[in-house]
Amino acid sequence: MWCDRIVTNTRLIDLRSDTVTAPDEAMRVAMARAEVGDDVLDRDPTMRRLEERVADVLGVEAALWVPSGSMGNMIALTAHLSRGEKFIASRGAHVLDSELGAAAWLSGGMPEAVDWGDRPGHLPVEAVRGAGGATGPYYALRTTLLCLENTHNAAGGVVTPPDEHAKLVATARDIGLRVHLDGARLWNASVALEVPPAALTVGVDTVQVCLSKGLGAPVGSLVAGTAAFVEEARRLRKMLGGGVRQGGVLAAAGLIAIDRIPALATDHANAATLAAGLASLGWEVGTPETNIVLAATPDAGATLEALRRVGVLAVPMLGRVRFIAHRDVSAADITEVLDRIAGIGR
Repeated sequence: MWCDRIVTNTRLIDLRSDTVTAPDEAMRVAMARAEVGDDVLDRDPTMRRLEERVADVLGVEAALWVPSGSMGNMIALTAHLSRGEKFIASRGAHVLDSELGAAAWLSGGMPEAVDWGDRPGHLPVEAVRGAGGATGPYYALRTTLLCLENTHNAAGGVVTPPDEHAKLVATARDIGLRVHLDGARLWNASVALEVPPAALTVGVDTVQVCLSKGLGAPVGSLVAGTAAFVEEARRLRKMLGGGVRQGGVLAAAGLIAIDRIPALATDHANAATLAAGLASLGWEVGTPETNIVLAATPDAGATLEALRRVGVLAVPMLGRVRFIAHRDVSAADITEVLDRIAGIGR
């Protein structure tokens, strides 16, 4: 248990992830009142409204609700890849490190990590061209897909701006690659850059976005692209066991969540306050671009244990400690976290 050694009278402040948020009363009411139908047989009407709205926000033809971001990514990769093909993604990408190898197991693609350039989480155009340009003899793997991630979780929630995104997509096209965008936290990138989400999807073949990270929905993501892709994605979702019946109960939460994208700016501000406070306490921490704070410590495991003892929950990330600000943590909570951390040092 995460909390085994926490003093019982200490109020927990959970900064492990922006997925720990609970639906509030307004969201619960919308879920309870949702118009529903059998989505597998006839399309649930609330689910349809959510899918159409998200497609419009992303600037694509169509979208499909899926239970999780991992399933959305796997559906996209399965649609894009054939046996004996390779896909490339940045080091630490979610599709490489956090989906239990499903890209190889289910989607049938051989993954290859491309190292970051001089900025964590950012792929150099030259590295993409070098990893994806060669074909080789008939028995060689053929690279057919580039997977992007915006924001990049393992790099600390860094964003890829539209101009950089455009260069990567253009390079992929130039060497014959399709492009999938893991946009689980694309909403955060949109808010941080002050651009519409559609400005960050230009040119991609498919994109996955999450409703349960930051926006407060209890479950659900969407995978989106052309109408033809979504038609195939619906079949793949059913194959993976992701078809739902009266899904409008969940889609109603998603519709409320989409309205809350601007509120992510508060999470970004709280993350900045946390990072600045940690730095003033002597922690090695960078300036967050969105809602994720990564801190380097001499012993991440010992640090996490010390944090648990004072009722602050975080997780390890590539040898560092990761904190994520979210809608269920207030500015006052961040101040409280810093007060507690001041008492334990590093």
